[in-house]
Amino acid sequence: MTDPHGFLKVPRRPVPARAVEERLSDWHEVYAGQALLPLVAEQAGRCMDCGIPFCHSGCPLGNLIPEWNAYATRGNWRAAAERLHATNNFPEFTGRLCPAPCEDACVLAINADPVTIKNVEQAIADQIWEQGYASPHPPERLSGKSVAVIGSGPAGLAAAQQLTRIGHTVAVYERADRIGGLLRYGIPAFKLEKQHLDRRIAQMRAEGTKFRTGVDVGGEAEVTELRRRHDAMVVAVGATERRELPVTGRELRGIHQAMEYLTLANRVGEGDYASPPVTAEGKHVVIVGGGDTGSDCLGTALRQGAASVVQLDINPEPGDARPDTEPWPIYPKVYRISHAHEEARGRAGTDPRFFSSATLRFEGDAAGQVRALHLTEVEPSARRPRPDTERVIPAELVLLALGFSGPERGTGLMTQLGLTLDARGNFARDTGFAAVRGERTNGAGPDAGAADGVFVAGDAGRGQSLVVWAIAEGRAAAAATDRYLTGSTALPAPIAPTDRPLVA
Repeated sequence: MTDPHGFLKVPRRPVPARAVEERLSDWHEVYAGQALLPLVAEQAGRCMDCGIPFCHSGCPLGNLIPEWNAYATRGNWRAAAERLHATNNFPEFTGRLCPAPCEDACVLAINADPVTIKNVEQAIADQIWEQGYASPHPPERLSGKSVAVIGSGPAGLAAAQQLTRIGHTVAVYERADRIGGLLRYGIPAFKLEKQHLDRRIAQMRAEGTKFRTGVDVGGEAEVTELRRRHDAMVVAVGATERRELPVTGRELRGIHQAMEYLTLANRVGEGDYASPPVTAEGKHVVIVGGGDTGSDCLGTALRQGAASVVQLDINPEPGDARPDTEPWPIYPKVYRISHAHEEARGRAGTDPRFFSSATLRFEGDAAGQVRALHLTEVEPSARRPRPDTERVIPAELVLLALGFSGPERGTGLMTQLGLTLDARGNFARDTGFAAVRGERTNGAGPDAGAADGVFVAGDAGRGQSLVVWAIAEGRAAAAATDRYLTGSTALPAPIAPTDRPLVA
């Protein structure tokens, strides 16, 4: 265990990010070049090694946080790597992208500052690669069974790696031109440099996983052909049905979905464009939506040289303290500053967010280009416009970051597999992650009930969520798939399809 009095001796000290002006001048990660050691080893020593570590419950992966904290504080990176990899296929992703609900569930968070778990995880993950602890783990023998994984986001990749390592022949099909899903094209490089993704994919290739890009399963690639070639299928296509903003002026040029904008920006980093076809350079930018995707758009627009950026959040501004309705160990809704918000405040001196604000309509010029946005304040509960609060702000580029309502509807994949939607708008599945088929249509469709050998993982079945939930879903769906193929499984299943984050 760590020093039992460590949390009394050592105050919380997160790893500092690079200076705002420095990181706004490039696309490297905000922590790039910042020394994680020895600060992280000292911070890991604050772990109390609780008898009942609630940080496990805060993380759907069930990460063995007290164990790898103890190893990290002693500098035993090999042992720390083994404990971290025991529950998490991709800690280099989660250590950079997860908002760390485990820290809010840390027992220290009851009345003190929690352990900097996210920093410790990233440090261990980096040491895994720097010290050569991420060697490929190909299976000792093959099962003779093959699995098709549809989608190459974190859920699909986790399922593929688990199934490959257990001995099945796995092919990952991705309709985009590169592997990675939102990790590749949705997450900006200043949060996740793509070298981390590329080297993990290289490891998976060395283990035996096959990757097929540019394959639209259900489109040009018939589902029936894949079903014939594979013994099972994992559908991990994500939740990419984008929410719209049905207001006057939506048809004006210069109004884009956030994922369209972020994808084009990421393609510049991949070398596909010299400059992005949609850019914020020199423009007054308005981001509609207060979530993580909106924050990613904010950081991207600042780096592209926007004249100004405003982010609209329909939710009221949260307080600094944990509300009584969200007691420990729940991940609370409190006032949080992302790195992008910090950058905007450093540039303009104020928080770029307008809370309790909603869009009324867009205004354009004679050429059909958006020029202004009319907004209003809204009542916190009913979200109705407040009288006499309308105002107009300049808007030459508008980015809609309103989230997603589930997997894409009416695709060939959905219809050919006979997938149905649950009450939340996601692909329906049973308690064992098996896809649920719809009823027979005019005698030509598939039978109702579970689709034999078809499993649903990640946001496609859960709805938009965190990267840790996606990886946990992939691991659990892999266990279900292995059980279907062999009759039993030794693979871990950290969550059930019905599991949800802790709530009061």
